[in-house]
Amino acid sequence: MSDARITEITPGELRLDGVLDYRSGAALRQAGQALIRKATTPAITIDCSGVQQSSSVGLSLLLAYQRDAMAVGRQLRIVALPDDMREMAGVYGLREVLVFEEVVAEPASV
Repeated sequence: MSDARITEITPGELRLDGVLDYRSGAALRQAGQALIRKATTPAITIDCSGVQQSSSVGLSLLLAYQRDAMAVGRQLRIVALPDDMREMAGVYGLREVLVFEEVVAEPASV
C-alpha cells in the first residue's frame, strides 16, 4: 500500500494506514479532522497498525488529532503505534502528551 489514508472502521474507531510524510500529511490532517468532528462516541481510538513508515509528520498528525478531539470534548486513544513512531515520541518528549495504548490492535479487514 503506498497511499496513506485515515478511515472510520466502526463508530469511534479510526485506522491510519500507509506512509506518513510531507506528501500525505495535509490530506490526512483534513480527513482526520473531519472524521473526529463527526464522531459521536465519548472516546476515539486511532489504530496505527497499518502505518508502514512515518517521519515526524506522523507524530504531528497525532498531536493535531488530539487537539481536534479535545475541541469537541472527546478523548483520544492511540493503539498499535509502530516502534519507530514510539521511539520518536520518546525523543520528542511526547509520551506524556499523547496517550499510547500498549495493546496491539487486531488488523482490520480492508
